[in-house]
Amino acid sequence: MSLGKDLSGLEERIGYSFRDVTLLETALTHSSFSNELKQRGIHKPSNERLEFLGDAVLQILVSEYLYSLYEKSNEGVLTKIRQQVVCGKTLGKCAAEISLGEYIHVADGSENNGIRKKERVLADSFEALVGAIYLDSQKSEEGKAKILSLLHGAIESAQKAHDRDYKTMLKNFVDREGSAELLYAIDEDGPTDGRIFRAVCKVNNNVVGVGSAPTKKEAEQQAARAALALFGILPEEKTSGEPI
Repeated sequence: MSLGKDLSGLEERIGYSFRDVTLLETALTHSSFSNELKQRGIHKPSNERLEFLGDAVLQILVSEYLYSLYEKSNEGVLTKIRQQVVCGKTLGKCAAEISLGEYIHVADGSENNGIRKKERVLADSFEALVGAIYLDSQKSEEGKAKILSLLHGAIESAQKAHDRDYKTMLKNFVDREGSAELLYAIDEDGPTDGRIFRAVCKVNNNVVGVGSAPTKKEAEQQAARAALALFGILPEEKTSGEPI
């Protein structure tokens, strides 16, 4: 158990060199390690305060970025995309991409339970790292840009998911019509291990789209996509053998 880890490899991976390396050390100090040191009479704060700050920084930076990028999107759309980016699963993946787990200080007793690979630990440590960069860069534009760059892949994935979120697109279209009512009905067919769900999309009780898929969610997306094609918002999907 040592505080003397070489962190230059991590700095190289994230493309940022800390002016105050103690901030980086703190960001990588898990509470188990901090508590173990305390029992030895050594005070070393955990990364929980930086995690708190990093969470808030991520919320505002991602919000500002999406606000500028999607000028015509409403609050609901922006919130949904942000939630996909700033969530434990996504941040855990971002941490894994830079091998953050290798650098986290954990208690000797925690080494054998796979703590460095746990999604929650990785996500919390990533938030702490964000808080550390934010403070070390003195809240500069350079620091903010670096933080967003660490989320580039996550934001891109969320954007792609949004671009094919046909249910949201259809809802926004229907909402513009004022009193129109949008409903989905689901039927199941086939054995449990090969079940197919059939979704019927209705607007004001008129069938406007039908979709089939192995999951209810995807079936509804396919039905919404068919409805968008019917309304001329999206092109009709080409079936196999049709010219493109």
